[in-house]
Amino acid sequence: MTTPAATDPSGAAAITGIVAALATVTMWGAWVVATRFGVAGTLMPVEVALLRVGPPGIVLLPLFLRLWPEVRRIGWGRTLVIMVGAGAPFLLVVGTGMRFAPAADAGALLPGTMPLWVSLFAAAFFAERFTPSRLAGLGLIVLGGVCVGGYSLVAGEPGEWRGHLLFLTGAAMWGCYTLALRFSGLGPWQAAALVNCGSFLVLLPLALIFGNLQFNATTGELAGQFVAQGLFSGLLAMASYGFSVRALGAARASAFSALTPVIAALLAIPLLGEIPDLLTWFGIAAVVSGVALASGLARMLRPAP
Repeated sequence: MTTPAATDPSGAAAITGIVAALATVTMWGAWVVATRFGVAGTLMPVEVALLRVGPPGIVLLPLFLRLWPEVRRIGWGRTLVIMVGAGAPFLLVVGTGMRFAPAADAGALLPGTMPLWVSLFAAAFFAERFTPSRLAGLGLIVLGGVCVGGYSLVAGEPGEWRGHLLFLTGAAMWGCYTLALRFSGLGPWQAAALVNCGSFLVLLPLALIFGNLQFNATTGELAGQFVAQGLFSGLLAMASYGFSVRALGAARASAFSALTPVIAALLAIPLLGEIPDLLTWFGIAAVVSGVALASGLARMLRPAP
């Protein structure tokens, strides 16, 4: 399989991609906190997943109904990778993981390792090579992810390893989605329609069978989940991530995902009352530095000669 030649984005395209990537990770950070709050409380993973894909799935249904020519063009294999990597299976894997392990661990092991999976798959399947600075950045992301996760990643409560394993699985799934999206030619809204509408068709019968669609959560909790899951993560973040992948490339766009544990840790202070310890703050600094190196921020923002 051949791929387009790699290019370094610059100027307006780079700035647009960076802004889209930063918006994406902010919404992802809110999603991590909201999902942990939901599944650790009164909601089941399938219900949280349904809240995430339902609203955008309904909004984007007209676009989804016009996607058949695009599906035929990119093929069923790549379409399936896109839908599995970011859709219902991904959401159920991650949501189940958050029942076993806290949000800090999810932030460290899910978005924190996504750039590694993308880089690994890009090198294995597309023979993509990386500069020493990008390799150093990926190393810092690994270090920062472990630090942000903190003590529980090394000696957590019994059973937390299940959540850790599911987070790593979810990160690998999203890495496959990122590369499939990059070479599919789908636009951001087309990808969002494909993932959300397709997932809604899968999750609705599952929720009817295994969930409790009466929802035991309060109106305020459901409203918060609706905004964080359906509006931000399900609709706007899907589109903004697609914009960043098209503007920056798969590897650089995914590198920004490592900022999500930073955002999640900061949001957890006012929303969950969790104050990061010194090791977590060290991890935040490492992740920020790693993203700057791995994404080539300095080179992209350097004025053209």
